[in-house]
Amino acid sequence: MKQTIGITMGCPVGIGPEIILKFFASFNQEPGRQAVVLGDADVLRHASASMNIPARIVAWQPGDPIEPGAIPVYALSSLPVQDLQWGKPDADTGRAMAAYIEKAVRLARQGILSAMVTCPITKSALKMAGYDYPGHTEMLARLTGSRQHLMMMAGKRLKVTLVTIHEPISRVPELLTFDAVAACIRLTAEALHTDFGIPEPRIAVAALNPHAGEQGMFGREEEKVISPAITESSGRFYLSGPWPPDTVFHRALSGDFDAVIAMYHDQGLIPFKLVHFSDGVNVTLGLPIVRTSVDHGTAYDIAGQGRADCASLQAAFEMAAEIAYNRKQRESGWKI
Repeated sequence: MKQTIGITMGCPVGIGPEIILKFFASFNQEPGRQAVVLGDADVLRHASASMNIPARIVAWQPGDPIEPGAIPVYALSSLPVQDLQWGKPDADTGRAMAAYIEKAVRLARQGILSAMVTCPITKSALKMAGYDYPGHTEMLARLTGSRQHLMMMAGKRLKVTLVTIHEPISRVPELLTFDAVAACIRLTAEALHTDFGIPEPRIAVAALNPHAGEQGMFGREEEKVISPAITESSGRFYLSGPWPPDTVFHRALSGDFDAVIAMYHDQGLIPFKLVHFSDGVNVTLGLPIVRTSVDHGTAYDIAGQGRADCASLQAAFEMAAEIAYNRKQRESGWKI
């Protein structure tokens, strides 16, 4: 099965250009699996020269053949590199990174791209450019018209999905509804089964409160919301909880569960990044397209210095290829 996977460049003055150059330095384009960049060719050339990362950057349009050893770039911006400063985003860089994402979504929905892999963006530059999204995930959901979507952080040892994402801690209890938890359980199970090829997923649901509420002593979200959602969803796959948050991730790492459902952002991401800080992948569930992303930010403090690690981008690319393959197989009638 031929795959063409698009990599969006992310913020032009972040570490996105650098990790793309480093990724392609060891990537071999093959007839069955190819990578293209949606970004700015001049910025990539500038990054190549300033950080001494050899690269041959060529223009690419859908339908063009891909040259071995080259970095094919679908140029969607032409920023004045002489005016750009590493680590200093502005409205122009915000508009550019939004354009890369929007085009990648369109090409993926048209079937031209098998999947999209995103390099990091900055929310502040998006806002300066007139976009009102709290993050990548919400932007992609809006662009694809997806009402139910989830962030999954995935690695070889641990997978975590989040019921709430970019929300103030003070709002989390009111956002934890029966429907939200049940939808998270359903989308997690579907992703484990279809995208990751796990025939019988084993899912643990974390509690919100310490000691899973201790029978109401520390909160009642478990008995009022989380437990009913687990009961309603049980029977179709192995599902258990709510487990105390301080032990459930250890059990998952020990092999008891294929994924853990966390109630809020840091509850899930702190343990995940302890294990997968360099090779973690952000997967958006519930979209009609395959999207993975690096599990780190723009790293403005080291942008342009040649110090960025492309391990997360490599992992995100490999996972996008795996998910796209599994989905295609399912569409062809393959049964797990």
